[in-house]
Amino acid sequence: MPKTHEAHKVAVKDYQFTENMTVNELVGQMENAWGFTAGKLATGVDIIEAMVTDKKCVKFLSFTADIIATGTRGVIRELVKRKLVDVIITTCGTLDHDLARCWKDYYRGSFIMNDSRLHEEGVNRLGNVLVPNDSYGTIIEKKIQTMLSDLYKEGKKELSTTELSREIGLRCCNESSILYWAAKNDIPIYVPGITDGSVGYQLWFFSQDHKDFRVNLLKDEDDLNNTVFDAKKSGALIIGGGISKHHTIWWNQFKDGLDYVVYISTANEWDGSLSGARPREAVSWGKISEKAKRTMIEGDATIIMPIMMSALIERENKKTKT
Repeated sequence: MPKTHEAHKVAVKDYQFTENMTVNELVGQMENAWGFTAGKLATGVDIIEAMVTDKKCVKFLSFTADIIATGTRGVIRELVKRKLVDVIITTCGTLDHDLARCWKDYYRGSFIMNDSRLHEEGVNRLGNVLVPNDSYGTIIEKKIQTMLSDLYKEGKKELSTTELSREIGLRCCNESSILYWAAKNDIPIYVPGITDGSVGYQLWFFSQDHKDFRVNLLKDEDDLNNTVFDAKKSGALIIGGGISKHHTIWWNQFKDGLDYVVYISTANEWDGSLSGARPREAVSWGKISEKAKRTMIEGDATIIMPIMMSALIERENKKTKT
């Protein structure tokens, strides 16, 4: 981004299209094309690249569950599979959708449908994604209840959410799964709002007949505390808002704030919501360092993420080859 004293000196340039142009080359042009959000997207890729390259940096990935109901799940999976992140903070719905889609399909729908009829047919609508009951609650209940029974028989009666996520990844999921690759690569997944979803409901349901079963959220906080206080630097890619966003920036205030930050969100800031708050607001709380490389990209993550990650992976592949 041009500095204030360079205003009126950096020209806007048109896109130039060539045969076999790559996504990374397109993103590279966005910095000069400067089409409102395009410049922010280009800056975002640069920040994430710097964060991934910085060996001293603990890399956080925060996202909400809705995108896991879409093909963007594959983008998140690739980040985890390639070990481009160190810590994940998300919502219970991520566990729901990631597990369910290992075994069942979700379907394309529309934002404008007869929701009463869908309900009668046993189909749930998430935006323009259709989720049949058999593809969600039914399969989740079967997999989670079996897993919890096995764990209980093995003497595991208390789990943190990171331990729970790991067990789900290893016992209930396959290679299409984010949880599977996080478990394989020892990337912890924290779910501070664990009861807010289908997996959370299954935990409660299991506890009705197993009164000594516990989910230990404070164990998660101990682990996060150690991660943050041991970190020389930290960075975060934060998709969406809510509890997963806040938990990420909250803990990083205890190491003088994040050093690299990219927000992707469609939320507004004028209503005072955390989801719509810009990085500059977090600076006032000490959750993001005053010197941090930071940007916010306003837009739909299901469009932005595939473009950004395609460019990032292309850059990483070039480094590997050289």
